[in-house]
Amino acid sequence: MTFFQIYLESLLLIMLIMTTLWLVSIYLKNVSIVDLFWGFGFVVSVLFFYLNTDGISTRKILLLIMVAIWGLRLSIYLAWRNIGKGEDFRYAQFRKNYGEHRYWWISFFQTFLLQGLLMWLISAPLLGAMFYSQNISLGILDFIGIAFWIIGISFEAGGDFQLARFKSNQNNKGKILNTGFWRYTRHPNYFGDSAVWWGYGFICLAAGSYIPLLGSILMTALIIKVSGVALLEKSLKDTKPQYREYIEKTSAFIPWFPKK
Repeated sequence: MTFFQIYLESLLLIMLIMTTLWLVSIYLKNVSIVDLFWGFGFVVSVLFFYLNTDGISTRKILLLIMVAIWGLRLSIYLAWRNIGKGEDFRYAQFRKNYGEHRYWWISFFQTFLLQGLLMWLISAPLLGAMFYSQNISLGILDFIGIAFWIIGISFEAGGDFQLARFKSNQNNKGKILNTGFWRYTRHPNYFGDSAVWWGYGFICLAAGSYIPLLGSILMTALIIKVSGVALLEKSLKDTKPQYREYIEKTSAFIPWFPKK
């Protein structure tokens, strides 16, 4: 199969899964389950790419392992954090705004279809690296990609762990976490997520594929401007007065030493 045939078939697979999730969400009356699938969805995608591209190479196996570790960790963490705590406030607000009688079908287009489409677009560098790996051995760009991935997974998983531990202490209620990874960036988990995807992007480049790198760019843009940093910053400014002081001292995204 050609690159585009595999890519289009992966879109059909993702949409089938998203439609199934949507039907489950209607039964549960909880759209938040879509977030639990975000990481796992990329694991499904990269496994599909692996099975539908020719040959077995070190790069393909390496990428399969890297995506599996990242995606499964993210989905397991979100499941641990969210299951049993009701629908996320964002979806609950949409449900309230649109009304229960309309939101069940609006959520398919607004949430499940949109996230499925984004997942498909972002997954492009994974297929690029898989499809063009047959005759190209590992090189410097692969090792740069691995370095980005290691830094990214460390910040993302480490930041999530530190935040979970901080929130578990009732004495920290209303306070701002500004130690560990959170001392150097206000969003170590989002920075880590972006770094992980630039890691995949460099591996895609190492395989000789360039256009799919747009998937890494799209992921970073979404994290900074849409669903990640921008949305959370607005919420924290309104709910935690101390956060404004934290903003003055701490880098917004790329880790750096805090200002005095």
